[in-house]
Amino acid sequence: MEGKSSTVFDCSIIHLRRIHNRAGNITPVENNIHIPFAVKRVYYLYDIPGGESRAAHGHMQLEQFIVAASGSFDITIDDGINKKTVQLNRPYMGLHIKPGIWRDISNFSSGAICLVLASMLYTEEDYLREYNQFKEYKSL
Repeated sequence: MEGKSSTVFDCSIIHLRRIHNRAGNITPVENNIHIPFAVKRVYYLYDIPGGESRAAHGHMQLEQFIVAASGSFDITIDDGINKKTVQLNRPYMGLHIKPGIWRDISNFSSGAICLVLASMLYTEEDYLREYNQFKEYKSL
């Protein structure tokens, strides 16, 4: 299983194409072209009070691509040994999170929108909701 061996070093910032004209900007995101998986689900977090934390959990199989569609926030990724914090604050940059990584999103700016593109439909069985459960999964 890929998730058991994934590390924070397997996760990466991806710079997306930004097309600019006088009417504004557009950033396309296409399956298996701009991001390294096919998107099966899209959701977004919003109206999170400034400075708050959200969504600490991991996944066994799910991959995610997370973008600050508006505002900014920090994502701390953790593979059970190493931790890294990434600030997202541009709508044309996102963080690709591999399976088997614990993630915590925090320090939301006022009005921030966190856009998440996911490789799977929602499946509760894929979630690792407790950190001890995550650590146990990584050590198997």
